[in-house]
Amino acid sequence: MSGSERRKVSAIILAAGKGKRMKSDMAKVLHPLCGKPMLAYSVDSARKLNVEKIVVVIGHQADLVRAAFKDEDLIFVEQPAQLGTGHAVLQARDVFRGYNGIILVLCGDVPLLSAATIRALLEVHILEQSVVTVMTTILADPSGYGRVIKERGGAAISRIVEERDASSAEKYVKEINTGIYCVESSFLFDAVASIGNENVQREYYLTDIVGMASRKGLKTRSFINANSFEVMGINTPDDLEIASRLMTECR
Repeated sequence: MSGSERRKVSAIILAAGKGKRMKSDMAKVLHPLCGKPMLAYSVDSARKLNVEKIVVVIGHQADLVRAAFKDEDLIFVEQPAQLGTGHAVLQARDVFRGYNGIILVLCGDVPLLSAATIRALLEVHILEQSVVTVMTTILADPSGYGRVIKERGGAAISRIVEERDASSAEKYVKEINTGIYCVESSFLFDAVASIGNENVQREYYLTDIVGMASRKGLKTRSFINANSFEVMGINTPDDLEIASRLMTECR
């Protein structure tokens, strides 16, 4: 990780959601996977990258999540109301006042993502001198996911549009957002502070920072992960079972 060793890198892990489709009152990130809470895998991957700070954004059952990771040297910030991923990242702004470096945005419900893949994302971000780099993947059926809209078929992303807000033509795009980002801190927190919620969900989408960067003429890039299973989010008990099987086979 020669390039990233010359840059400060910290991580924000999004872990505030309840996870209604898990059919359980337990916070989604506390559901056990191969003997550990799901969130532990994202924390472990961040640690392997030797990041300076690991900030975990919590909300539902915040006290239980804190208790489960009380000896992990993590910084917890709370998102009392789940108003979207952009709003979640904004809760970490005070932790990073005066910080100048790269922020990795990870998801507490994406446990199969390896440190090696995150390291590769970081290297591309640094090599390309990008302001925002988004980890994406290609799905035969992209239904339900945010679509990555690119400029003339290149690597630059002009915006990401959520399925509910996508036009009929945009829904044919098969490259989707995984929710994993590398962002320059100098841009990130000003951007999330100015996100609006003019969308079907009335939420503050972190994805909007890509369009903001593009409109400002700042460099945006995609990092396509060919292994779509590695970036699968755990949203249902069936997803958890699939992840458990894959983890048993691969580790």
